[in-house]
Amino acid sequence: MFRPASLFIGLRYTRAKNRNQFISLISLISVLGIALGITVLITVLSVVNGFDREIKKQIFGMISPITINSYDGQIDDWKEIESAIKLRQDVTAAAPFVSGQALLTNSDSTMPAMLIGILPKQENGISALPEKMTQGNLTQLNAGEFNIVIGKELAKKLNVTVGDYITVATLKGSFSTSNMTPRFKKFNVVGIFRAGGGGLGFDSKMAFINLQDGQQFFSLGSSISGLHVNVNNIYSAPAISQALQNQLPPSLIAWNWTNQLGDFFENIRTTKTMMFLIFVLIIAVAAFNLICTMVMVVKNKERDIAILRTLGATPSMILAIFVVQGVCIAFVGTLLGILGGVTLAYNVTALSNWIQNALHIELISSNVYFVNYLPSDLQWHDVWLISIVALILSLIATLYPAWNASRLELVEALSSD
Repeated sequence: MFRPASLFIGLRYTRAKNRNQFISLISLISVLGIALGITVLITVLSVVNGFDREIKKQIFGMISPITINSYDGQIDDWKEIESAIKLRQDVTAAAPFVSGQALLTNSDSTMPAMLIGILPKQENGISALPEKMTQGNLTQLNAGEFNIVIGKELAKKLNVTVGDYITVATLKGSFSTSNMTPRFKKFNVVGIFRAGGGGLGFDSKMAFINLQDGQQFFSLGSSISGLHVNVNNIYSAPAISQALQNQLPPSLIAWNWTNQLGDFFENIRTTKTMMFLIFVLIIAVAAFNLICTMVMVVKNKERDIAILRTLGATPSMILAIFVVQGVCIAFVGTLLGILGGVTLAYNVTALSNWIQNALHIELISSNVYFVNYLPSDLQWHDVWLISIVALILSLIATLYPAWNASRLELVEALSSD
């Protein structure tokens, strides 16, 4: 099969055994450096992607993408609004809720919490709360029974379990008139959930009751505090909330998750970008080590270059020969890096769990990182981007030694030992 002479000779040089052991060692270090940098970068980005996925799963399992509230704190004709919202094709579910600050007390323990009244049957379409129940069932929040479901950390701090009664207190009245009246009510703990959420405090700051019990407890009558809205695509929430805002009466406001958590996820995206740049520099160091390798190769092949020139090889052909050799070295390193990175990314969760169990230590705490394991989400577009960047950097590093080889003086090369 016909191949350009520069490609044929470059591949032969790559496959041939090198009599200079030092050059072979430098070549091996270049290959391993590129491979190691790519392996680490693929693994790190996969872990960052894994944390991003798990955090979104945790957060959007408890927070709806869109929330509709009223400026005065309550919505009266909410059933008509709910029906209109559900007609939209980009909306998957909508459910009413009431909410307010409360104090939960058991014996000598008192904890503040956000008390939320919901309709258990409609909550399936809004959040993953039913799936996060560790004790009891969300369907036990029956109207008129004043049952309550609390988070695992909150139950621990109050020292209560399913079947215990706690006292819930709130203030009724207006701060502006200083006419505040405390209101107390005993609730039966019928369920405990574990939602994680790290610093957001889902397990330590949230409690759920039936919507009608909440309306009665907060003296709202038939009004509600707002509507939770779920959508097909959480990234479309800003546009959908704006469309809903145009559709809603002026007294209502539609806000989305980016208003509350946009900076948080922007920080994750920035972290991923910075990690990519930092580890690309590591790959760059390994790639530019090719300069040393190729300078040594060119020095070792000076007589061969001179002979090729006398046989009619042009400077551009000599340049192409050594570019091919350098790119082949980089390609081997890149391929090894991809294999190592993909393998490690798929097994990093099991590996971290094994280390935690073997050493009896907790590397990842769910109170800080939302999960108690090292998640990984390999995205192939990251792999291809890393590979292309590594090959481009290696090509750049190869050009200077190859250019020097193309400018080699024939007489000097043939007269050298």
